[in-house]
Amino acid sequence: MLFGVIPGCVLCLMVAPTAGAAPDPCSASGVAATASGVLNSASGYLDAHPDANNVLTAAVNQPPADAKSSIRGYFISHPGQALDLKNIAQPLLNLKGQCNASVSPDQLAGLFDALSN
Repeated sequence: MLFGVIPGCVLCLMVAPTAGAAPDPCSASGVAATASGVLNSASGYLDAHPDANNVLTAAVNQPPADAKSSIRGYFISHPGQALDLKNIAQPLLNLKGQCNASVSPDQLAGLFDALSN
């Protein structure tokens, strides 16, 4: 009797719709989930690569042209790290193609500014 119940339960689980289905990746919650995963991975990567972390941290306080130059110079001399970070960011690039929209830091900052007022 038990051997007939187990396959039946497995079959029910396979065909029953899940209540916790993944959100639409192009919805606000889907974009937030993707962005948070990318940012979490980038945080861990930068913690493990303090030189890259320092360059990116310093760039925040530099004029845009200087920041671009210092970041570019660092990653030209560290192509493996550049590739690693590109791979970490790939889900956001995929989302851009899939949803025909991009998520920029300015957009995220604008969202937080709007919500904080």
